Amino acid sequence: MKEIILVGGGGHCKSVIDVIEQEAKYKIAGIIDKKELIGSDILGYKVIGCDDDLVHLREKFPHVIVTVGHVKSNALRIKLFNLLKELDFHMPSIVSPLAYVSKHADIDEGTIIMHHALINADAKVGKNCIINSKALIEHDAIIEDHCHIATASVINGGTTVKANTFYGSNATSKEYVKIDGFIKAGSVVK
Repeated sequence: MKEIILVGGGGHCKSVIDVIEQEAKYKIAGIIDKKELIGSDILGYKVIGCDDDLVHLREKFPHVIVTVGHVKSNALRIKLFNLLKELDFHMPSIVSPLAYVSKHADIDEGTIIMHHALINADAKVGKNCIINSKALIEHDAIIEDHCHIATASVINGGTTVKANTFYGSNATSKEYVKIDGFIKAGSVVK
C-alpha cells in the first residue's frame, strides 16, 4: 500500500483520516503541522514535520494531500497546494467508499470526496476541493478549483461554482446558475 502524508493537523484532518482509512488505498505515513506540534499524535498518527521538512520528505513520501479546512478563507489551502506542486508531490483525489461518484464524472487532483457525498454524471470537480459529507453535486455541474462544498449542500444540474467559493452547509442552488464567493449555510441560490 502506498504511503501518504497529510498536510495540516486540525479538525478537517481528522475527517480526512477517517476517509483514507475507509478507502484503504493509502497508508498514512504522518502529518505535517506547526513545528511546535512535531511528535504529537492525531488519531494515532504522528506529526512528523513542519512545512520546512517537506522538501526532504518528498523523496520518501511522494504522495500528499492538503488537510487544512476552508471556511472563511482558503488562502492557506491554496498556498500549501502550490508549495506541494512546486515540490513535485503527487496529490491524488481521495474518495470515500461511502460516497457515490459516477464513472462519468471527473475529479481533479488533491480533491477529497467525503462520506455519503454524491456526484452525478458529467459533473466536474476541480483541484484541491473539499466535497464534504452528504453534499450532492448534480449532473453537468462544474466545481472549479479550491472550493469547499460543505455538508448536506445541494448543487443542482448545470450549475457552475466559481474557483475559491465556500458553499455553506445545507445551501441549495437552482439549476444552471453561477455561484461565486461565500455562500452562507442554509442559503437558496437562484
